[in-house]
Amino acid sequence: MEKLQSFIDLFERNSILVEHNCDENVQIENISYNSREITENTLFFCKGAHFKEQFLRDAINKGAVAYVSIQKYDVDAPCIIVLDIRKALYSTANFFYKNAWDKLNLIGITGTKGKSTTAYYIKSILDEYLADNNRKESGLASTLEIYDGIVRKPSTLTTPEPFELHKHFDNAVKSGTEFFTMEVSSQALKYGRTEGVNFKIGCYLNIGIDHISANEHPDFEDYFTSKMKLFTQCDTAVINLDSDLSERVVECSRNAKKVVTFSTKNPQADIYGYNIHKDNSETVFSVKTDKFECEFRLSMPGLFNVENALCAIGVAYVLGISPEHIYNGLYKSKTEGRMEIYESENKKVAVIVDYAHNKLSFETIISSMKKEYKGRPVSILFGCPGNKALVRRQGMAEVSGEMADFVYITEDDPAEERIEDICNEIAGYIDGVGGKDKYKIIYDRETAIKTAIEDVRDTAVIILAGKGAETHQKRGLVSEDYESDAVLAIKYLKEYDERQKK
Repeated sequence: MEKLQSFIDLFERNSILVEHNCDENVQIENISYNSREITENTLFFCKGAHFKEQFLRDAINKGAVAYVSIQKYDVDAPCIIVLDIRKALYSTANFFYKNAWDKLNLIGITGTKGKSTTAYYIKSILDEYLADNNRKESGLASTLEIYDGIVRKPSTLTTPEPFELHKHFDNAVKSGTEFFTMEVSSQALKYGRTEGVNFKIGCYLNIGIDHISANEHPDFEDYFTSKMKLFTQCDTAVINLDSDLSERVVECSRNAKKVVTFSTKNPQADIYGYNIHKDNSETVFSVKTDKFECEFRLSMPGLFNVENALCAIGVAYVLGISPEHIYNGLYKSKTEGRMEIYESENKKVAVIVDYAHNKLSFETIISSMKKEYKGRPVSILFGCPGNKALVRRQGMAEVSGEMADFVYITEDDPAEERIEDICNEIAGYIDGVGGKDKYKIIYDRETAIKTAIEDVRDTAVIILAGKGAETHQKRGLVSEDYESDAVLAIKYLKEYDERQKK
């Protein structure tokens, strides 16, 4: 519990206080910007492009005792006016939760692709080590789920907003959690969701063109420099020497106190991966460091996952975790919706469910499937979300048109944008590289999956990209139930199997 004066002083120290008309002695027990989650003695923050004065009125009616905003509203309530609401949010989160992150071994991961898989690899390694030492399971904040030692739930953002994020840190500390791994998006770095937080280890995976739009990053340079901010907020940087712009990344990483590198191409890297090959459905590779040299094995398919595994090994290397715990953690790691393979009974049809959702991940997964299923035609099924990441449409369309044997264009959270417009835009880009015979447009995603499997004439690899394990479709302003790509793959492969028996 803090007095309101403490927050006024905080904003003044941060040079964002404009004015206030508050009783400084009022006690604050809660902070929130969600009018549906107000308790007594809440300090309410007015934020967001879609903020309405009615939200503030609702918050006051439920127990908010004052509000923080960049403007005054016509409501009967004390207010604190600030210059920068984002700065007010992250400074308040750090202050209210007393820098809980500083009591954790906090690991942050950024990159255009592979963040979730890497986060799960790291968590699995940590949990092997912790279980062997009778210590508590590690925490996680990923695109897929949150676990903070108290709360385990599905995620809504790759990186939570400051109030939620610091609450998770606080829960982790209170529950005795020692290690916490999280994905750090470019948006989180740009807009201050992690401002004021310092990571014990900051990981950089790769960079590709993504998240370029009026509502995200105006251009690639802004996207790149946003990701590089992670190196100003970490003690040790673990970086991928094989990434595009690696020379610039290496230069930026010098902002960290220590740098550990990984690579499959440069034997001088601190973590060098080599002799990468398939063993049935598993991936085997060797790693050389100055501490150990041994072989590791991934049960999760996809040769490209070696890069993610090397990053996780780099984290374990920094933390001094043994090769045995690394081996077991990597092998046991599973990520729902990531490279899940479903096959027909005759093994002629393989359906791959994956979250791939940008140009770089499309290039990686299509090329990998062509190597792993040599001689089989590879088709890909995907859509694009409405009103965001607009630059993805051209990149994903052109890569699929050039690299895949066939494309099924369908829905993927069209939201308030017309599904017809999204699909036709994607098709237009494919026309330029593959022609109209290269694709089908099927608006309903379930029907598209069914059709892709029914179209198989001999052997096939069908990549269902974008939604992974998600069980909803955002259509208009409503999030509607969806069975998930995995459930539908199983359903229509079963129908395929029945047809083969006739």
